[in-house]
Amino acid sequence: MDFSIASILLVDGLTNGAIYALLGLATVLVFAVTRVIFIPQGEFVTYGALTLAILQTGKVPGTIWLLLLLAGLAALAESFQTWKRHKSVGAATVAGVRVLVFPVVIAAVTIWAAPQQFSLLVQAVLSVCIVTCFGPLVYRLAYQSLADATSLVLLIVSVGVHFALTGLGLLFFGAEGFRNPPFWDARFSLGAVNLSGQAIIIALTSTALIVLLWLFFERSLYGKALRATAVNRLGARLMGISSQVAGQLTLAMAALIGALSGLLIGPTTTVFFDSGFLIGLKGFVAAVIGGLVSYPGAALGALLVGVIEAFGSFWASSFKEVIVFTLILPVLFWRSLKAGHSDEEH
Repeated sequence: MDFSIASILLVDGLTNGAIYALLGLATVLVFAVTRVIFIPQGEFVTYGALTLAILQTGKVPGTIWLLLLLAGLAALAESFQTWKRHKSVGAATVAGVRVLVFPVVIAAVTIWAAPQQFSLLVQAVLSVCIVTCFGPLVYRLAYQSLADATSLVLLIVSVGVHFALTGLGLLFFGAEGFRNPPFWDARFSLGAVNLSGQAIIIALTSTALIVLLWLFFERSLYGKALRATAVNRLGARLMGISSQVAGQLTLAMAALIGALSGLLIGPTTTVFFDSGFLIGLKGFVAAVIGGLVSYPGAALGALLVGVIEAFGSFWASSFKEVIVFTLILPVLFWRSLKAGHSDEEH
């Protein structure tokens, strides 16, 4: 290995690490607010990339029909719960319609726009809107009724949701992989390193999204409400902060981050229906490095994961995944020693 190869690997590692940083931040966000280790985060990445790929062909993506199905089930569940609480048909109907409105509007716009072959940017916005809608619906159907369950139960539910979304991805997208066109196909030479426009977009988008997340949590009322829910769920509930709304908003943000990550990674690699699992796990490793509580720790851990993956693929490509996932062992060992096993002692 010489300096030029090392530079190329470093750029590739940092580019992938920027994607893993977004997924790591989403994992930390979901766990902090809902106590859910959200394994299906990678499926949002896959759905975002493949939805855009299907729109590129001028067809209506299958995610639209899944979105309408989930919206209908969520609307029925919300209507039934409201009717049980208030015994009012009108209130139950309003609650169901409120759940349906945004997904139905997004679906109608997409069905109209898909054959029109609009620009890549318009199709990307539609893809992000479609996948973002999945977040609150998944929370409503899979997690809301189990909000007070143990972390182990929530983890088991996450595994089930992951397998369900993966199977549905195979149904709607097929086994064929897709690669999306880059948003910027320019190339720049920096010495021995060729920097693509897509890599620049990935870096800038990841940085901008991280800054926006910081501003959201530090400056906005909803962000402070989510922070309060993460610190003390019962105290936040006593202060009038709905844990259900917090959970739905958190999953919507996670889905948004996943969809954007899918759009960013789509031009750099071929995405299959099950590609999200490994991508999401690497974001999870980054989140674990941050202790599932630290956003800066997760971001730095993601960059470390990306760089180690890039250099590992050069030295031992067959074991690059093993090398990446082995990173979690010393972190867990160190945190286990630091914790002192207080739970077992008491």
